[in-house]
Amino acid sequence: MKSEWMITLLTAGGILILCTAMIIWDKIRQRKWFLRHLKQRWGTIPDREYTQEELESISHYARRHEGEPFMIDDITWNDLQMDEIFIRMNNTLSSCGEDVLYQMLRQPQMHREVLEERERLIAYFQTHEEERIQVLTRVKEVKKIWKMSIADYIDALKDVDRTGRAKYPMLAGLSVAAIIATLIKPIPCMFLLLLMLCVSAVVHTRDSKKIEPYLNCFVCILRLLRAADQFEKLDNPVIQTYLDRIREGRKKMKSFRRGAFLVASTNSVQDGLEAIVVSYLRIIFQVDFIKFYSMLKHVEGNEAIIEDMYQAIGELDALIAVASFRESLPYYSLPEFTETDNAEGASLEVEELYHPLIADPVVNGIRMQRGVLITGSNASGKSTFLKTIAINTILAQTVHTCIAKQHRGSFLKVLTSMALRDNLAGGESYYMVEIRSLKRILEECEKPEPVLCIVDEVLRGTNTIERIAASSQILHSLAKPKVLAMAATHDIELSYILEKEYDNYHFEEEIQEKDVVFDYKLRTGRAMTRNAIRLLAMIGYDPKIIEAAQESAKQFEETGVWK
Repeated sequence: MKSEWMITLLTAGGILILCTAMIIWDKIRQRKWFLRHLKQRWGTIPDREYTQEELESISHYARRHEGEPFMIDDITWNDLQMDEIFIRMNNTLSSCGEDVLYQMLRQPQMHREVLEERERLIAYFQTHEEERIQVLTRVKEVKKIWKMSIADYIDALKDVDRTGRAKYPMLAGLSVAAIIATLIKPIPCMFLLLLMLCVSAVVHTRDSKKIEPYLNCFVCILRLLRAADQFEKLDNPVIQTYLDRIREGRKKMKSFRRGAFLVASTNSVQDGLEAIVVSYLRIIFQVDFIKFYSMLKHVEGNEAIIEDMYQAIGELDALIAVASFRESLPYYSLPEFTETDNAEGASLEVEELYHPLIADPVVNGIRMQRGVLITGSNASGKSTFLKTIAINTILAQTVHTCIAKQHRGSFLKVLTSMALRDNLAGGESYYMVEIRSLKRILEECEKPEPVLCIVDEVLRGTNTIERIAASSQILHSLAKPKVLAMAATHDIELSYILEKEYDNYHFEEEIQEKDVVFDYKLRTGRAMTRNAIRLLAMIGYDPKIIEAAQESAKQFEETGVWK
């Protein structure tokens, strides 16, 4: 009997030593890969693709803070393709990092202090590689969650059903009893142990579906605390305020963590072989369910502490991503903000501005102290320029980074009305969608803060006479000292009607023998060329149609009457 026990103990000891060695070796290998990966991805364009569901999940953290500063509305966000700008910038390693980065982009700042603090850290991480890696090796402990935002998980705890929890300790006790009985009398009690394992597995599998979202919440918090453990060892006065916030959260949640490592293994906070071992243990002893209700008590009342720790870690991760974004740009500049007073009004000046999503962009510049009308043919560059102005203004007031050689101007709320569509589900025509979009801009411009409003083709959804009549009045009402209105239009008439209130710029093209060449350069003044009919001829329309159209246009210009 003694020899059997000795063999069993030696076998178990050998397996334990082998497993430990494999775990240690795996961790060393992972760390080397991670450090190499960090250096390779610095200053590169992220290549990960996101589903619309993932982007919606990431947006929830920002929406939970809606109303704190000014928040870019959905129309403007979608007009400017800001999801793509976010993806272009998102080199974060953690869910809290990408949540906070999205929140930053969605909530432009109207005061200097927050932006100056962000600039301090962005510039620091740009020039201090070792310290940057030290932070990122700790941030990575939080990991990323793809299906649901951590903020959503934490918010979901209020819906926990607390009934029927007594069965889990009972099943755990029966499993322990079966194991002890098997050690005393292995052969007859082995069937009892197998029966208990089957019952525990069935109960665990069935109930896991109901409780998994809430367990995931605790896993997320444990990941934050695991990262906080690593930050506890970091001594860096440059980020001391962030370290203090993280340490405060770690201190408050100390009791929450006792015995929680078994629950954490549910969602791969632990990796590799140790996760497999722990997975079997939690099924046999129902540990994740028992610990869940115990841990729930420690979360209730500490939600604000958890969120502040989440925000602090997220800010460090997000600002490092911004620093990497800067390194990936052809060039960038820091914004210069001017105060807006009632006498001079709002202003904006940019030089050598480019769009960050275009591979080989054409640069432009503009100086605005009042409204601007931009004319030109389709595909000449009007819409892209308007979007670039808006994107640059948002980046200046969120991540303190300008996609231009110079940006100088007021703090501005940005609103656009550009890429609108019919609301088929709501039964609204394009015109109804458009006038509702414009109305929200008019209402925002009544508030005291300066506004940059951008409209692409004002009232394109209606007839020419009413379009010019109504759009001229809408643009006239936007000609205020604290409003910078930019509008692209094909209606040259507007450039004459509004010339006392709006500056005129245009894009133009050159029609060659069988091609149209655009240089995408912004020029002063209104567009004087009309090439729509010539384009019909170029692609092979019937000469009779071309000749009749040219004659009709000429007669209207001379008489004001359509033939």
